[in-house]
Amino acid sequence: MIYTITSVEQDAKQHRRYHIYMNNGSEPLLSVHEDLLIRHRLFKSLELTEAAIKNIQAEDNQYKAYAMAINYLGFRPRTSKEIERYLQRKEIEPEPIAYAIERLEQERLIDDEDYARRFAESRLRSGGKGRLMIKQELQMRGVDKQTADAASRDLGREAEQAVADQAAVKKWRSMTGEIYDKRRKLAQFLLRRGFPMDVAMQAVKHASADNGNAPDDEELGWLDN
Repeated sequence: MIYTITSVEQDAKQHRRYHIYMNNGSEPLLSVHEDLLIRHRLFKSLELTEAAIKNIQAEDNQYKAYAMAINYLGFRPRTSKEIERYLQRKEIEPEPIAYAIERLEQERLIDDEDYARRFAESRLRSGGKGRLMIKQELQMRGVDKQTADAASRDLGREAEQAVADQAAVKKWRSMTGEIYDKRRKLAQFLLRRGFPMDVAMQAVKHASADNGNAPDDEELGWLDN
């Protein structure tokens, strides 16, 4: 069947979308973005087949998913998985979602490796988190395990130790009780924040030393259990 465009109306709220009426119908058969209107020359008297209409609708769905993803990215950097989840919540079909993510990756608007590296550096520096927690947080944001591993490994031992030492000293000053209990609780605190065991042990030593109570290796042996 052949359809003929009989009128084109601009959407009252979304001014860059247009409703396409065909064969004198009372309801629009198509609703497309302005870019597609121009690209396909969807003006009065143009004739379209059912297949052409279907293809244009599919293209508009892709464009809509891409536009929504761009808007979502405007708030802060996102992973590809975050974009996917967002579009799924908006009830976008899988094919347009895949198109939007592929296009954003090609345009370097989403890059999970770069995101993971920047996120890890930021969380270590300003969040006071260790690599193990950072890795977990990255995976929660949809970064794959291999990429999360690489980003957390690249943080560097010295930088991580400096952050752990700083957090340990600050925490130590607010703690009360017997020295042994303070050391145990401080170590648990650091481990919960995602610092590896060896980093936590060194930070406990550092915090204790600053207060004239440096433990020897034997005293900290329980940390290895």
